[in-house]
Amino acid sequence: MTTASVTNTEQYNYEVIRKFAIMTLVWGVVGMLVGVYIASELAFPALNFDIPYITFGRLRPVHTGAVIFGFGGSALFATSYYIVQRTCQARLFSSGLANFTFWGWQTIIVLAALGDVLGYSQGREYAEMEWPIDLLIEVVWVAYLVLFVGTLMKRKQPHIYVANWFYLAFILATALLHTFNNLAVPVSLFSMKSYSLFSGAQDAMTQWWYGHNAVGFFLTAAFLGMMYYFVPKQAGRPIYSYRLSVLHFWALIFLYMWAGAHHLHWTAIPDWTSTLAATFSIMLLLPSWGGMVNGILTLSGAWEKMRTDPVIRFLIVSLSFYGMSTFEGPVMSLKDVNALSHYTDWTIGHVHSGALGWVAMVTFGSFYHLIPKLWNTKMFSNRLINVHFWLATIGILLYITAMWISGIMQGLMWRAFDDFGNLQYAFIESVAAAHNLYIMRAVGGLFFLSGMVLMCYNMYKTIKSGSTEQQA
Repeated sequence: MTTASVTNTEQYNYEVIRKFAIMTLVWGVVGMLVGVYIASELAFPALNFDIPYITFGRLRPVHTGAVIFGFGGSALFATSYYIVQRTCQARLFSSGLANFTFWGWQTIIVLAALGDVLGYSQGREYAEMEWPIDLLIEVVWVAYLVLFVGTLMKRKQPHIYVANWFYLAFILATALLHTFNNLAVPVSLFSMKSYSLFSGAQDAMTQWWYGHNAVGFFLTAAFLGMMYYFVPKQAGRPIYSYRLSVLHFWALIFLYMWAGAHHLHWTAIPDWTSTLAATFSIMLLLPSWGGMVNGILTLSGAWEKMRTDPVIRFLIVSLSFYGMSTFEGPVMSLKDVNALSHYTDWTIGHVHSGALGWVAMVTFGSFYHLIPKLWNTKMFSNRLINVHFWLATIGILLYITAMWISGIMQGLMWRAFDDFGNLQYAFIESVAAAHNLYIMRAVGGLFFLSGMVLMCYNMYKTIKSGSTEQQA
């Protein structure tokens, strides 16, 4: 081992990053496999066997938990630990705390999935776990916060790189959101059952304050931190505008907190509340596109890499989907559009254009850059990366196109009246009309899952050829 490699081994803790990276791949396959199955259950009802544990209602939260918190969460742990060490030139504050966050987080995902299939669920969006798991999340998240802030405090660089600001905002906001959304009273000390501290309209307000900001901070701000490090690194160029990144950060963090109630138009909450939320949603378009423009223009002078580097393609396409999703979201928050789109498959398409197009694609691109660094080697096959890119892109386009068409069709059918003022279509007619589109959605998911499996094979061969004795 060379002197340089010894220095790097002592300087950074890559062991915990490697473990989170591997589990990101594992949860990606598991979560997306469950997603394809439940999409197939909707397309082919015969797949809803008389087994309660694999019904749509129980597997759907398993899917969202595994992909958001298992795949996405593990990716954020891995990349945040890598980026904070590299940009601060300091080792993680505590190896013990780092290992605790790894084992604690994986335990949470497994327990939550088991609870869902066994029927122990609060039935809340993105927060289905019962109260003992909620408490464990709180403990692990506080450890994560202490570890991240402790590492920042021991940095050798006086400047805190902007990616770390996004990660820190995500950690703090998620702690706040999780704490207040999961305030509950257990039936008894030894019962998994609990009741929310809120009820009625207050419970709905709290739920969507959490639900939309889980998207805003867990699935947006955090992955922007990933983007602000890996796009410049892969492009070999500095970020286009550091000033824009700072403006983008503060505007996004301030505005997102107010937008959740746009999910509650035409409900029992005060009208001014949802109007305020829609107003802030429209304002969010500016900082969101500021981040997209900043990322894309980082490639100024290096556009030729799009032809030869499939990793750059992943990152740029992810930014394109980020821009599209953050335009579509404000449009859907408008009351007149919301009256047509909400509760339909259009919302499902919107969520997945962000989740697959933005979150998953930026993760794929980042990991194709990160994994060779962690194992001191080169990617096994750039050709397989290219195949993965096209499988993922085709899968996303099939999925969101099917859901857009299905959703608009549902919205129009549900509010169509005949000449006598009666509803023109029964609900089951809208379900039958969407059947072919549900098949198309399942096929799109299968394409995306195939790309994920291909990525795992490519990563396996890469890791097998690598070494942990010398760090990049």
